[in-house]
Amino acid sequence: MTNKNLYTLFEDHFPSDKSAIAFEGPDVQTFSFEQIVIRSAQMANFMTDLGAKPGDRVAVQVGKSVEAVILYLACLRAGLVYLPLNTAYKAAEIEYFVGDASPALVICDPSSLSEISKISTKAGVLEVLTLNAEGRGNLTEGAANCSFDFTTVSRASDDLAAILYTSGTTGRSKGAMLTHDNLASNALSLHKTWRFDEDDVLLHALPIFHVHGLFVALHCALLNGSKIIFLTKFDALTVTEYLPSSTVFMGVPTFYVRLLSELGLTSEICRNMRLFTAGSAPLLEETFSAFSEKTGHVILERYGMTEAGMITTNPYDGERKAGTVGFPLDNDVRITDDDGKIVPDGEIGILEIKGPNVFKGYWQMPDKTAAEFRSDGFFITGDMTRKGDDGYYRIVGRSKDLIISGGYNVYPKEIESFIDEMPTVEESAVVGRPHVDFGEAVVAFVVPTASTSGLQASDVTAFIKEKLANFKVPKQVYIVDTLPRNTMGKVQKNALRELALKDA
Repeated sequence: MTNKNLYTLFEDHFPSDKSAIAFEGPDVQTFSFEQIVIRSAQMANFMTDLGAKPGDRVAVQVGKSVEAVILYLACLRAGLVYLPLNTAYKAAEIEYFVGDASPALVICDPSSLSEISKISTKAGVLEVLTLNAEGRGNLTEGAANCSFDFTTVSRASDDLAAILYTSGTTGRSKGAMLTHDNLASNALSLHKTWRFDEDDVLLHALPIFHVHGLFVALHCALLNGSKIIFLTKFDALTVTEYLPSSTVFMGVPTFYVRLLSELGLTSEICRNMRLFTAGSAPLLEETFSAFSEKTGHVILERYGMTEAGMITTNPYDGERKAGTVGFPLDNDVRITDDDGKIVPDGEIGILEIKGPNVFKGYWQMPDKTAAEFRSDGFFITGDMTRKGDDGYYRIVGRSKDLIISGGYNVYPKEIESFIDEMPTVEESAVVGRPHVDFGEAVVAFVVPTASTSGLQASDVTAFIKEKLANFKVPKQVYIVDTLPRNTMGKVQKNALRELALKDA
């Protein structure tokens, strides 16, 4: 049987001269492809020596470093299931993920070792290891003493490669199970569609705990054997400094808004660039137009989600239309009504997809998985979509109660459940409001209990900050007497959005 391990696919496409640079950047050590192969072998040996077996999960909450990428590759090589966690997640969130996924190993920043160790002991984790933002910790120290040789574990195409948690509409996060074939098929499609070639250099400024930075950007570059200029965080000035040395840049809309404020962003410094892509949140038409005018480059907007990677893309050759997400990649797609019946072209419905990139299901949630798939295998994305007369697809809204802030998915129910834990709160409702920088901002409306007086917005914010990642913390909290309801008693969130927008 041919080994379908995703790492094998990557290594087969590394340059023949393994001394070629794989990673470099202002705040990272330079690594060659040969070093990537050796270091990932050492890490794979170290983790298996600790008792991790193929199929075991490895939960990772660490800063962005080349060593963190090597850890991901090591997990693939060892047949382990990689479980990246947003660095902004707090203890209450981590406790759920670790308890739900039952990982064999947890890797965290040394600063959170004490807290994470307590959570991990309770969950029966074999070992908690450390890796800081500079790529140092007992993970790299232990791996340094291990053999350079490691035979990549054979995996079937349907074996799990990663689990990525998505926020849940009911407050409980769901672990999307992604196979080696899910990730490989999507990487191959993007590599071909976006015309990667041997001279490409990727300028990487995205986080690597997210589909966009980890699977879309890194996979394309690794599959191409390209050099990656690796920035540990996004900084508009730093990006402009490295654009002349790059050919490809991938970002969220917030990145492009901030780049446009840089005086140094000109068509001249973009002279070697061939591709700018945007995703993870809607790109405003004014941002699209302003960037084209300032740089001479037209941003390629695409659409994807955790459960399927990239689903549609504007064309590489041909017109890239503002406000659209282009055409299907290697997916079967259809737009349906609530009953699953296909709607005529031009009408709005729910996008459903089927293809090799679509995930295997939700971890330990068979009922939820079954509810999200049609009987013929199509996955119900929940995104309201319209196919125009021009054939381009447009995401026009969301049937799921979702806020996208700074490129991250935020489900109101999760935040509401934590706010409602406050003994001084009767109930709450969370909505999104347009924000020039983040796309959408989280806004909360809170009703105090009858016996409570003097509840302040700052009280709510302080309580939430201890529980949830900062990007989920409401940018504004309104203390109100009641929440608007319809005749059936359901909270009218449209009315709350209008109030929040009017106040803004």
